Amino acid sequence: MGHYLISLDLSDKLCLVIGGGQVAERKVYSLIESGALVRVVGPELTPGLKDMVESGRILYRQGQYLPADLNNIFLVISATDNKEVNRQVAEDCASRNLLVNIVDTPEKCNFFVPAVVKRGGLSIAVSTSGRSPLLARKIREELETTYGLQYGEFLDLIADIRRDVINNVSDKNKKKEILENMVCDEVLDFLKSGRMDMVKERILSAYRSGRT
Repeated sequence: MGHYLISLDLSDKLCLVIGGGQVAERKVYSLIESGALVRVVGPELTPGLKDMVESGRILYRQGQYLPADLNNIFLVISATDNKEVNRQVAEDCASRNLLVNIVDTPEKCNFFVPAVVKRGGLSIAVSTSGRSPLLARKIREELETTYGLQYGEFLDLIADIRRDVINNVSDKNKKKEILENMVCDEVLDFLKSGRMDMVKERILSAYRSGRT
């Protein structure tokens, strides 16, 4: 069966990472970047995780995983190399209907973390349903060369204009025309080549012509 791909809002959601190694550190960074509140449980921490604890960026309980660690948790990532701990975490999360990802053990996960390219408000995710994270990473690296930083700038540029068009243009056909012209092939060709001057000119032209 396929998976239902979604984009989670983790703002101020308490998430648990079990483990204190390099993999756990990468998972913690990605959660923090998404606005999550992060608690880490593990006997030892990497220097990077220690710095985050000392600076107050994450919460930390030193020791082995306990079922009580799941209290008030929204999402769980287990990043240990202990199969017994991972099995227990998966079972405990299943009994509580919690979102859980066991690193490198797809059969015990109910969600997978995709490889992601981020360009401002634009996110492009690549998922292999846990079957080959390496392939997902390779495809992500290709996408990073195709979609440069200008795509984030472009998204910021059209966001306010799009909102104004949706709120203030009553004619449905005219509204559709303006929105389509802002992301037409010509605009996207200029965007791909990094010609932001021409991108801005075409977007403003589409907006003005549609409003007159």
